Amino acid sequence: MMNATIATPDASRNIVANKGFGIRRRSSGFWGENTRGSLNVRFPSTQPCKSFKASSLKPATARAVYSSDVNVNVESPATEGSVFQSPKANPENVAAIILGGGAGTRLFPLTSTRAKAAVSIGGCYRLIDIPMSNCINSGIRKVYVLTQFNSFSLNAHLSRTYNIKNGVNFGGGFVEVLAATQTPGESGSKWFQGTADAVRRFIWVFEDAKNKNIEHIMIISGDHLCRMDYLKLVEQHSANNADITVSCVPMDESGAYDHGLMKIDKRGRVTEFLENPNEADVNAMRVDTTLLGLSAEEAEKYPFISPMGVFVFRTEVLLKLLRWSCPSCNDLESEIIPSSLRDHKVQAYMFKNYWKDIGTIKSFFEANLDLTEQSPKFEFYDQKRPFFTSPRNLPPTRAIKCRIVDAIISHGVFLNQCKVQHSVVGLRSRLEAGSELQDTMMMGADFYQTDSEIATLLAAGKVPMGVGENTKIRKCIIDKNAKIGRNVIIANADGVEEADRPEEGFYIRSGIVVIVKNATIKDGTVI
Repeated sequence: MMNATIATPDASRNIVANKGFGIRRRSSGFWGENTRGSLNVRFPSTQPCKSFKASSLKPATARAVYSSDVNVNVESPATEGSVFQSPKANPENVAAIILGGGAGTRLFPLTSTRAKAAVSIGGCYRLIDIPMSNCINSGIRKVYVLTQFNSFSLNAHLSRTYNIKNGVNFGGGFVEVLAATQTPGESGSKWFQGTADAVRRFIWVFEDAKNKNIEHIMIISGDHLCRMDYLKLVEQHSANNADITVSCVPMDESGAYDHGLMKIDKRGRVTEFLENPNEADVNAMRVDTTLLGLSAEEAEKYPFISPMGVFVFRTEVLLKLLRWSCPSCNDLESEIIPSSLRDHKVQAYMFKNYWKDIGTIKSFFEANLDLTEQSPKFEFYDQKRPFFTSPRNLPPTRAIKCRIVDAIISHGVFLNQCKVQHSVVGLRSRLEAGSELQDTMMMGADFYQTDSEIATLLAAGKVPMGVGENTKIRKCIIDKNAKIGRNVIIANADGVEEADRPEEGFYIRSGIVVIVKNATIKDGTVI
C-alpha cells in the first residue's frame, strides 16, 4: 500500500521547484488576500540613541491606542470579492527586507548551530525559502536578508540558491545579505538589539543611489509558512494611501495568547496593537471580524486578528520613525508600530489563506506533519507559484519492499523494507530493514556514507547515519546527520513534556522528542 509524495530533482532547471497541482484560493479584495546574485555584506555607522520609555506599558506588554475622530465619514470596508480595483503597484519601486537573524530560542535545539531561517522544512526546503519564493513569485526583485545568529549555513544556502551563476536568476534585481557587524560608537559596539534596531543600522542602504526610486519597503518575518502575493499587499497599501500596512490573519481564542493582537475601526485603520497579551488583554481585544469579510459563523470562531509578521512602510515614513520619531525603539511590533498609531495612518490587510507561525518546536512539528495530510491546508506544489530551494543534483529516492502511507519522501533517500506513516523524510535519509517511522519529521543528512563505510562502522560496533534495523520511532524530530542504532525505541511512552538530555543526544519539548544534529543514539536505547 502506498500513498506518498516522492520528490525528485528536475535536471532541466537550475533550481529545485517541486511541482504539482496546488489549490488556488481567492485572496481577499480590500483586506487582502531574474536576481543578480550578489551577497554583499555592508558595514554601516550608527548613532547612539536614548532608551525609550513608555509609562503606560506593562512589563513584557506593548500597547497603543488610537482614537478615531468621531466626525469622520465612516466608509464600509470592501471585502473579499469586492469590485474595488487597487492600482497596480510597480515592483521596481518596492524593496523587501527579510528578517533572518533571530536567535530562535523557542526553536532550540534546532537553532543551536543554525539560524532560525535556516531550519529545514518540508523535506528539502529551508524556512528562508518561503519569503524568498514569495518575493520571486510576486515580482519583487530587490531583496535584503538581515542575519546575525549562527548565520553560516543560512548565508551558504542563500549564496547557493539565489545566485546568478547556479541559482535563481531574477534578471536585474539582487539579493544581498546585510550581516550584523560592529561599528564605531557606543551603539555600534553592540549587536542588533531587535528587529527595528537591525533595520536602523542599515538605513544608509535605502539612501543609496541605486535605491533612490524605492517608494515602499516591506519587512518580512523569516519564520512563517504561507503562500502570499506580496504585490497585492503593496497595491492595497497604495490604494489606502497608508503610511504603514500590517498584514494580519483571523485568530481563534486558543491562538490569541501566543500572538500579538490588533483592533481596527470600520475603515480598516489599526486603532490598537498589543503584543504578549494576558487573559484580561485578550478579552478586551475581541473584534467583529465580519467587517473583514468573514461569515457570522467564521467570525464567532475567529473573534481576533493577529499580525502575521509582514509589513509595508512608505520609505520616508520608515526612515523618519527609525531616525527621528523613535530613535531608540528596538523592536517593530512591540515599539515602532504601537508608537506610530496616533500620528500615522496604519492600515490592516486581512490575509485569509493558510498561515502558520513557525516559532516553537510544537508549531514546527505540526506544520511539517500537516503537509502529509491527504488534503493538506498548505502544499508546496503549485505550477504557477513554486517554492524554490538549493539545487542538489541528488538521485531519485529508492524504496525496497516498503509500506509508505501519507508521507513526504525527499530526494536521494534509501528505504529498505521499512514502514513510514504520517511522516516527512528529508534529503539523503536512510532507513534500514524493520525500522518504522510514525508522526516523525526526519531532516536527513548533509552527505552520504558509502556502503563500505557503513559496513566498517557496523563491524566496529559503531552507528552509521540514518535509522538502524528494527528501530521504532514515533512523535519525534530527527535533526540532520543523526545516527540512530538498531533496536532503538523512541516513543516517549511516559508522556514527559519537557526534558534536557544533551549528553544523551536529545531534548523533549511539548512532549516531542528532538534528536539533536550529529547525535548518536546507541543500539537498544529506549527514550
